[in-house]
Amino acid sequence: MMSANYISTLMLSSSLRSSITNNQAALTKASKEATTGRFADVGLELGATTGSDVTLRADLSFADQLVDTNGLVSGRLDTTQNRITQLGATATSFLKDLIAARSTDGGGRIILPPASANLQDLIGALNVSYNGSYLFSGVNTQNTPITAYTAGSASKNQVDADFLATFGFSQSSASVSTITPAQMQTFLNTTFDAEFASPAWNTNWSTATDQTMQSRISTTEIADTSVSANQIGFRRLAEAYTMMADLGNANLSQDTFQVVVDKAIGLVGNAITDLATLGGGVGTVQQRVTGATEKLKTQQDILNNQIVKMEAVDPTEASVRVNTLQTQIKTALSLTSQLQQISLINYL
Repeated sequence: MMSANYISTLMLSSSLRSSITNNQAALTKASKEATTGRFADVGLELGATTGSDVTLRADLSFADQLVDTNGLVSGRLDTTQNRITQLGATATSFLKDLIAARSTDGGGRIILPPASANLQDLIGALNVSYNGSYLFSGVNTQNTPITAYTAGSASKNQVDADFLATFGFSQSSASVSTITPAQMQTFLNTTFDAEFASPAWNTNWSTATDQTMQSRISTTEIADTSVSANQIGFRRLAEAYTMMADLGNANLSQDTFQVVVDKAIGLVGNAITDLATLGGGVGTVQQRVTGATEKLKTQQDILNNQIVKMEAVDPTEASVRVNTLQTQIKTALSLTSQLQQISLINYL
């Protein structure tokens, strides 16, 4: 027996609305793929190979993080190197001043201003910060590494106490002129030297740690990326500048003054060598960071190309799909509008 199939405007409208909804969802997906050049739903499209894509993206993200970190590390190292170079240049100039002042009448008064200024410059250079962290603090990056050498400070108070305990009067006393070369030599080589060695240095001058910052600069490399204010070169400069600025040199006899100057010349000369070695070490790390960053950028390109190949869609095909779907949606909307205008009233 034959059966009749009934077609109504309601059924046709519902079918068209369903088609429009589906096509709009497909259009959103196609538009995204045409714009981005990659699958709208990577997991759905790649299926079993999605794991490889996720691994590649994780590797790329890690490489990106290392490149960003190396940028910060390079900035820290550049600033550190500049300060070391600056201190070395200042020390070299001061060494010339010391040699000139050694045999000059009133040499103690002449050398006092540059010695005082250099001591403050040294403290300032070692207290430099970068991106919110103190560069010469070791791992205590939030702490100022060197305390100021001013009246009332621990370092100044200890030097004053040592001088008074050894000679029985202060640096400003007229009795300073009675200090013999032998007495001064003994003081410098024992009590005064000890103030710039552990534990006195770490108690009165420095809050820095000997341990320095380490940074991962590549997937396989970790490097020391900071310098501690406790380095011997810095301590030698601090000692030389302090003895020339605050041991009453202007009132010393010429022979005793020469003992102080000779000690300072030896300290500054050794410090210049220390700083050159230190700067060389920092330069080596800078080269390692630069080399590691270049390799990471090459790795980024390789990983990105692999990801693109896995996730890429044909932009031409995606554009064709967009145009086709837009046409289908427009047609469906037009038919829906026409169906809505059909009414039995028109035929009664």
